[in-house]
Amino acid sequence: MQKMDTGISEADRKEIVRGLSKLLADTYTLYLKTHNYHWNVTGPQFQTLHLMFEAQYNELALAVDLIAERIRALGHPAPGTYEEFKELSSITEERGPLNAQLMIQNLIKGQETVVRTARVLFPSLEKAHDEVSADLLTQRMQIHEKTAWMLRSLLE
Repeated sequence: MQKMDTGISEADRKEIVRGLSKLLADTYTLYLKTHNYHWNVTGPQFQTLHLMFEAQYNELALAVDLIAERIRALGHPAPGTYEEFKELSSITEERGPLNAQLMIQNLIKGQETVVRTARVLFPSLEKAHDEVSADLLTQRMQIHEKTAWMLRSLLE
């Protein structure tokens, strides 16, 4: 394989990829959780939540691709198995039936977790002058913060 020289050292790329891999795992786990809730939500808010969760998991499906492709562009393999995601993710999965309100609360926690995971990466990105990853993370944080706000609004 040809040596990579984009102005980011190998050590910095490895550090950034470790953080992006956690972000990918959190995003994928949130995707799976949101898709599960889309399938299994019930109650008076069914139609609203079913459609909202669908829009959210579709957006997350696109996001995991962007994050994984950034990892690849930095010269490293992206994690892509449930085992790797479970090991890397800060988001927990729940089993058993949940009511709509608990689903919403869990998704708020998940959205906020992804924001925190992204935020932790900025010192590494700034040190390496990795504006491309910083731009990706800024966009992801904006989406997750807005989604968390929309979900919180359902509980008021």
